[in-house]
Amino acid sequence: MVAPLYTTASGLLFHAGKIIVVTVGLPARGKTHISRALERYLRWMGVKTQVISLGDYRRKVLGGAHNLPKDYFTLGEKSAETEALRRNVRLGCEALIWDFFEKGGQVVIYDANNGTIAARQELAEKFDKAGVHVVLLESSLTNDEIVEANIRSVKISSPDYKDVSSETAVQDYWSRIKDHEKHYEPVVETNWPFIRIINVGEKIMVNNIQGYLQSRIVFFLMNIHNKYRTIYFARSGQSLIEHSYKADSDLSPAGWEYAERLKDFVLERRAKTLEARGLSGEDRRLVIWTSARRRAHHTAWPFITNLTLGSSTPGGGFSNAATSSVSSSSGSAASSPFLAPVNGPPPASVLLLPPVAAPASLPPPRVKVIEKQQMSEINPGVWDGLNPDQARAAYPEEWERFLKDPYVSRAPRAESYHDLSVRLEPILIELEREQEDLLIISHASVIRCLLAYLIGLPASEIPAIEIARGDLLEVVPASYGVHSRAFHFWDGPGRRGNGDVEGEADGKEHAGQNFYENFAEDTKYRTRPGTRTATPVEMQR
Repeated sequence: MVAPLYTTASGLLFHAGKIIVVTVGLPARGKTHISRALERYLRWMGVKTQVISLGDYRRKVLGGAHNLPKDYFTLGEKSAETEALRRNVRLGCEALIWDFFEKGGQVVIYDANNGTIAARQELAEKFDKAGVHVVLLESSLTNDEIVEANIRSVKISSPDYKDVSSETAVQDYWSRIKDHEKHYEPVVETNWPFIRIINVGEKIMVNNIQGYLQSRIVFFLMNIHNKYRTIYFARSGQSLIEHSYKADSDLSPAGWEYAERLKDFVLERRAKTLEARGLSGEDRRLVIWTSARRRAHHTAWPFITNLTLGSSTPGGGFSNAATSSVSSSSGSAASSPFLAPVNGPPPASVLLLPPVAAPASLPPPRVKVIEKQQMSEINPGVWDGLNPDQARAAYPEEWERFLKDPYVSRAPRAESYHDLSVRLEPILIELEREQEDLLIISHASVIRCLLAYLIGLPASEIPAIEIARGDLLEVVPASYGVHSRAFHFWDGPGRRGNGDVEGEADGKEHAGQNFYENFAEDTKYRTRPGTRTATPVEMQR
């Protein structure tokens, strides 16, 4: 497994040398989406990676399509002026690649069409002579509906079609594609390693892939897709004992109230998002991932049950109109209080629930809840239950190391954030594979790592990302990165982990929280120059 790694003097990892991944494919085939996703994953591994896009460079140097000769995008005969423009753009883009390698970069993903064998051979020979490993990455689509969707979702919003109607832009782009099809030559040459992807992950073919890093690239590309989905993040509700990792306590009354409010807000927000895109929630499922800790998977309880407490069923139990499923991470039915029996006494955790009524404003959603063991919060080791002053007094040397770098340092018998990132790597791959809308209900430390991966934050900032209870983080992966926003929906007790039931009554600072998990977020203890609380999303109320 891999995670954000420590840097090396050369900056080159895994004895893999320098690699240029040359994308190949007709326009609107998902090359940019694949390139950006691969860049995100390789950077997470600690590999110095950059996408260099021929189209982006051309727009930066020459402007939008309206500034170019009419024959610029055709692949037949061109005027001398057009040939000179295209050559200058190509050479300028290649200069950026050389510059990145000279500054210590390891992997370049060259995002361009590269649609002829001759052009690919010329480019590959240049870099091969300089000792750079060349890998061709071809993306093809067999469904014109997907191509049209790509055009409408990405291409017509580019600067090339500024002040142009959407239908005119679509027609123009289709004509550009038809012209490229006349001259396009699929990858058939076997003298270079290649990866051929059909329908963004439906089928993949490889040739002569060598070494660990190239194999990791193939592994990652086998798990991606380009279907539209929204990823939501929310902290679990407040528990009865917030300051203890070992306790694994249930939700407090305020925690159950938070869980109900989270359900209502997520369903309302998701319905608005789907409506804005012309989609129906009836044929789309909401998948919920939680950790196996009680406060996390109990926070998901309201999503899968219309449970009304304070009244009993004729059999003496409680009504549970569950309409959805609960699974463990292995896919089998989980032993979970979600599936409590109707007859007989409810489990003790149920008795803590305040009386609530089943909401009638929204139809019951299609929901699947999955518990994942890897998503437990960071382990504080021997610092479990201690406040910062106690930890500093008992472990002064470890405390000083922890202050200097809370990402790589750990308390005795604890996990560091780097350890947690390694543990979460399988979750990242499942995150890339998931095609449904996804809600992750977990702990602040886990959400920090997953969010940093998606939006591309450096490892050093992971411990300081602000994750407040009562904020819903919304992330939408897109071809040119991700769009992220935060929505505030709750202002109850324990919003920032600053007190549990007992700690609030005592009024003791840090008495009711696991400070190890949220330490770097606390401004009182940020001692390194230039450190800050990272706020990676735009807050909306």
